[in-house]
Amino acid sequence: AFGGFGTTTTTAGPAFSFSAPTNTGTSGLFGATQNKGFGFGTSFGTGTGTGLGSGLGTGLGFGGFGTQQQQSTLGSGLFSQPAQTPAQSNQLINTASALSAPTLLGDERDAILAKWNQLQAFWGTGKGYFNNNIAPVEFTQENPFCRFKAVGYSLMPNNKDEDGLVVLVFNRKEIDIRSQQQQLVESLHKILGGNQTLTVNVEGVKTMPDDQTEVIIYVVERSPNGTSRRVPATTLYAHFEQANIKSSLQQLGVSLSMARTELSPAQVKQLLQNPPAGVDPIIWEQAKVDNPDPDKLIPVPMVGFKELLRRLKVQDQMTKQHQTRLDIISEDISELQKNQTTTMAKIAQYKRKLMALSHRTLQVLIKQEIQRKSGYAIQADEEQLRVQLDTIQCELNAPTQFKGRLNELMSQIRMQNHFGAVRAEERYYIDADLLREIKQHLKQQQEGLSHLISIIKDDLEDIKLIEHGLNESIPIRGGVFS
Repeated sequence: AFGGFGTTTTTAGPAFSFSAPTNTGTSGLFGATQNKGFGFGTSFGTGTGTGLGSGLGTGLGFGGFGTQQQQSTLGSGLFSQPAQTPAQSNQLINTASALSAPTLLGDERDAILAKWNQLQAFWGTGKGYFNNNIAPVEFTQENPFCRFKAVGYSLMPNNKDEDGLVVLVFNRKEIDIRSQQQQLVESLHKILGGNQTLTVNVEGVKTMPDDQTEVIIYVVERSPNGTSRRVPATTLYAHFEQANIKSSLQQLGVSLSMARTELSPAQVKQLLQNPPAGVDPIIWEQAKVDNPDPDKLIPVPMVGFKELLRRLKVQDQMTKQHQTRLDIISEDISELQKNQTTTMAKIAQYKRKLMALSHRTLQVLIKQEIQRKSGYAIQADEEQLRVQLDTIQCELNAPTQFKGRLNELMSQIRMQNHFGAVRAEERYYIDADLLREIKQHLKQQQEGLSHLISIIKDDLEDIKLIEHGLNESIPIRGGVFS
């Protein structure tokens, strides 16, 4: 059976799961007794540690990364293969006997039974009978011979323990959580003892498959001198894992809690060195080689169709969230485009207004200058300016110069504006059914014309034949009369 990380005492082989562990006798990853959960993101469904298919938590719920003070070694933890007990050795011997040499019937039917047991082991279900005096072997999807296994990749978290982020998975819909978020914060504050120096804050709320919701929280502790700090994630998670606190959280609808903290390089190395129980080392090594981004992704075993279905649901959920975000971005872009159009129109309006005000200001300055120079003789520079203006005016008024071209351009612009307005007004819309009837009628007309053309061609050939016959008979008749 697949239990927690380094927490199993089963007799069916080494255990493996991504769920939060429960102390059942063996030690954790780094030799331990005090469970300090390890949250692995929020993107991969839910689970409570009953097997790989349902034990990935709300991401990768690595539940056994704390230290549990117990006399143990590093090798008895997460991915390491523990020393086999006599019961485990017997289990392996019985499995090998059921798959290779059963002695249940004592004849050639035992070979058929061996093939049947192999098929059940490959499928991961059923019982393998091999001896009348020994109980049959129970085949599960966790057995090493099961073929319905694969390796996927999950995103490693990048949050530090000082960030204090803890994930709570509620068996309630997102709309219910958001509508009662304030009451939820108050309830969590009461669970923490109602201490006035502690403040519960919600970092984010995200929907999950199966009508579950993920809530990320952190707690801020204020000291008497006015400073504040976030409670470390492992400390807050350890508090939530206490029996009385855990029962209070379950009453609120919490099905899973995890501390979201990043893995150290040593922990990542320990995870990758030893393949999980039941996973072929060759497949595990190939998965590490095929990892598209080793710095951000970590291989995750997938056993059975339930796990595949769970990941499919999570993928659909993430796709919907991405589509929702894209829709929001599209609406924002549309709104910005509308604002840009409005702004451009206002800018054009202000330019026209500025031009009009500039002309009015120029007219005021001209009148003021005329009044100021009233009674004075024309000066030399003013005379030169008048001559230049007269020359420019003559050039503009010349028929073959700028004035003629300007008049021609103005007339073309007026014609284009007129035709553009006419085309804009003459817009016709034809109903689809009416359009099909018109097409059918035109098709019939085309067929009729084709038929008439063929008749005319035939008549022309007949006329040519008649003309040819008449041309041949006329010389004969002329010879007879002569």
